[in-house]
Amino acid sequence: MKVLVTGGAGFIGSHIVDLLIQNGIEVCIVDNLITGNVKNINSKAKFYNVDIRDPELINIFKQEMPQYVIHEAAQINVVNSIKNPIEDASINILGTINILECCRRVGVKKVIYPASAAVFGEPKYLPVDENHPLNMISQYGVSKHTVEHYLDVYYRLYGIEYNIFRYSNVYGPRQDSSGEGGVVAIFMDNILKEKQSYIYGDGNQTRDFVYVKDIARANLMAINYTIPNGIYNICNNNQISINELFSIMTNILRKSKLKPIYKKSRDGDIRNSYMIYKKIYDKIGWHPQYDIISGLEDFVKSIQ
Repeated sequence: MKVLVTGGAGFIGSHIVDLLIQNGIEVCIVDNLITGNVKNINSKAKFYNVDIRDPELINIFKQEMPQYVIHEAAQINVVNSIKNPIEDASINILGTINILECCRRVGVKKVIYPASAAVFGEPKYLPVDENHPLNMISQYGVSKHTVEHYLDVYYRLYGIEYNIFRYSNVYGPRQDSSGEGGVVAIFMDNILKEKQSYIYGDGNQTRDFVYVKDIARANLMAINYTIPNGIYNICNNNQISINELFSIMTNILRKSKLKPIYKKSRDGDIRNSYMIYKKIYDKIGWHPQYDIISGLEDFVKSIQ
């Protein structure tokens, strides 16, 4: 079995690659290293420094002939999507069409695609399930959702199976703490360096955090088990406030004397959100193996 992973030098993609290789699966990576890091690349994977929009990408597919594609490469910065929607659409939509065309031409069996909880906007009910109404509030959310339709069309026209995974807030080793890096990575960096951390709003807003190793395992299971085409939430089915998160992290890192500074809440920030994973659990038995505390403890262990 061979799997091609786009974005395999990135935060989530590199963890998926590592787990696939640990399970004896042959892996090749396509990544342009704009946001990915060469240090994340598993030495047992074949690496191609190529943009997913490159017309020559088909030559890699013809050479490698993967049975599965895990398509993690994307423009993920919400602010950038608003400032430069053409670039966002170019990478997330046109780049994915290029991937799908390559899949069609070489007979790829299945594509696994990470969508985003950004498609839901401010939840109308909690927990958020796969049938929750969509309410995209950024170009990023629109571009990610557009790809969901393309995946369905390529299945109906060409028989390419697909699984769409809507991740909640992913955290763990190798996550970027700069720019729009996840709040866990930002807090981790600040607390370790005893730098000031900032919380926007009163800190009582809640999120659902899922550990990156649980994300990787969901992707592995989607290859090893028969899972019907469709959309699946990959999450923790649990909500935690940003205040609680900061307190847990300072306790784990033994920096409990550190306190955050509160700033005015940002426009567009969602107040409360958490998701439910019952659908994928019912299909293949996936559930998170890490709660927020065990995930953070594993994260800390990996960087100390």
